[in-house]
Amino acid sequence: NTTYNSSVAFLLDMKIPSNHYRFFVYNLKTHQIITKGIVAHGCGSATDDEDSLIFKNIEHSNCTSLGKYSIGSSYNGRFGKAYKLHGLDHSNDQAFKRNIVLHSYWQVPAIEQPFQICYSKGCPMVSETYFKELEQIIDNSDKPILLSIYY
Repeated sequence: NTTYNSSVAFLLDMKIPSNHYRFFVYNLKTHQIITKGIVAHGCGSATDDEDSLIFKNIEHSNCTSLGKYSIGSSYNGRFGKAYKLHGLDHSNDQAFKRNIVLHSYWQVPAIEQPFQICYSKGCPMVSETYFKELEQIIDNSDKPILLSIYY
């Protein structure tokens, strides 16, 4: 598809626990992972079973939504610079309306931890260090980058 960046995609594997690397920048040409980081999921996605998550596409659910997203324009908000996310699937088509964005948060660790990390309100939320890496990739891309959250 010529609409999106054909060299790189962001893959978020929600089957991997939050204290491990599960945000992957993937090179679509060489089929290799360029970089990886920690990413929080929504507090509404948490269940009593640490190994199982639920996903919703509903306002005020505080859940992460599965599916493909187009990374949109950046803005400065409550968490500093953030990127608007446009849900491309039925499972995440409310993302823009729900203000689901890619942003950093000081409590998200930069490296793997022994225990689960903090939650977001449904946004993919990364460490400040990792956000700087992602920002370089996003801001230097001439086409929107696809981000896929899967389970």
